[in-house]
Order: sequence, then C-alpha cells, then structure tokens
Amino acid sequence: MRNSEIKMLYIIGLGLYDEKDISVRGMEALKNCQKAYAEFYTNAFHGKLENLRGEIKILSREDVEGKAAFIKEAKNKDVAFLVPGDPMAATTHVDILLRAKKLGVETRIIHSSSVFSAIGETGLQIYKFGKTTSVVFPEKNYFPQTPYDVLKENLNAGLHTLLLLDVKADEERYMSVGDGIGILLEIEKKRKENVFTEETMCIGAARLGGGSAIKYARAKDLADFDFGPPPHAIVVPGKLHFVEEEFLDYLK
Repeated sequence: MRNSEIKMLYIIGLGLYDEKDISVRGMEALKNCQKAYAEFYTNAFHGKLENLRGEIKILSREDVEGKAAFIKEAKNKDVAFLVPGDPMAATTHVDILLRAKKLGVETRIIHSSSVFSAIGETGLQIYKFGKTTSVVFPEKNYFPQTPYDVLKENLNAGLHTLLLLDVKADEERYMSVGDGIGILLEIEKKRKENVFTEETMCIGAARLGGGSAIKYARAKDLADFDFGPPPHAIVVPGKLHFVEEEFLDYLK
C-alpha cells in the first residue's frame, strides 16, 4: 500500500480518442491529485477534459520540454500529467521520467491504449512490423528523408511499416494521409529508388479506437480519399501472410 506521505507525479495515458478511454486506475489517480496538467502536442484529442475533473491546465510543448515546473511541483503534492495515447509512446515523456528521477520526484505510469496496438485493426500481424517512423511537415531548409530510409529497410526485410503523421497542435495542423503520401512521393522523386510510388499498395487509417476509418488501396487512390478528422496514419505492408491478404481484401 502506498505511503500517503510520499508525493507522486502520475503520468496518465488518456487513450486513443476521447476522455472515455482513460482507465479506471488512471481516473482514480487523477481524482486524488491536487494538481492536473495535460499536453496535446504529441497527438490529437477529441474529448472534453472538463468531463474528467474541474481544473486541468493544458501545457504547450515549451512548457513540457522547457522548465517543466509541474515536475518540481510533484515534490510537495500529487500531480497528474495527462497525455494522449499511451504515456511512454513519445520520447518526450521518457525525458520527463529522467528529469523526475534526477530531482528525486517519485513517478507512476498509468498506461492506456496506443496506436502501436490499435494498428492491429488493419488485420496485419503486430509482430511483423519493423521500425516505426514519422512523416513530418517540410519546412524551409528542412525536408528529412528518414521515413523513406526506414520504409526501404523494412521492405527489404519483408516487414510492415507504420508511418506516424506530423501533429502541430499549436498551429492546428494535423497531417492527413494525403499529405503524407504527397511527401513520400516527393522524396521518391529525389531518390528514384522505387521504394514508394503512386502504385504502392498501402493502408490509410484515421481515428483508431474512435470511429475508425481504414482503407487499403494504391497510394494515388488513398491520396484523394477523405479520411475525416485526425489523427491519421499510413501503413505500408511488407510480405503478407495469406490471412493478412484475406483481411486486406475487406479494406479495399
């Protein structure tokens, strides 16, 4: 049983879609905390925080990756830090754990649903996925080709590739499946290695866990399909098992 004299920083996953996805354990911890904070720059959130408790302060990327005052606050009171999806799916949150340890702040992680398990809705076998990568919005003098390199490596190994799409919540910019495909095709034009073309068969997915939209088709066809609100993701299948092939036929 926990010593009530020891204060705690609870890092609580909100799950994939809205406030109904938080676990019972997460809800109990949240209600018992003196202060509560949340971040939504790592993923979109479609719920209403006021349905969880009275006051929850939303932090910006700068708040979390900068001084992160809420970590020090947990030395003297129980503090909840709410994040979309599963807490440890983002490297930002690993950094929070490290900083808390250095400050002598006790932490407890309360897990929730994540895209890394929900992607199983595509019918692809989870253990056959290779490295996950992110497609980011290009900026002036910044057009990383990492997703292309990861995709090439996974395909050579016969593995599926999950491509997470960029989120810039502070600008209300959420990359769509069409945007992601356009960026990958742009990289293909530069590289010309035939890794990702308009004919590449891939899966577009949106809002997994909350009114999911999933479609399997050629890249050029998915680019024009309206998947609705974010978050979106792309999957490029590797070598398919016959059961996976049968399932994907239902997604065409």
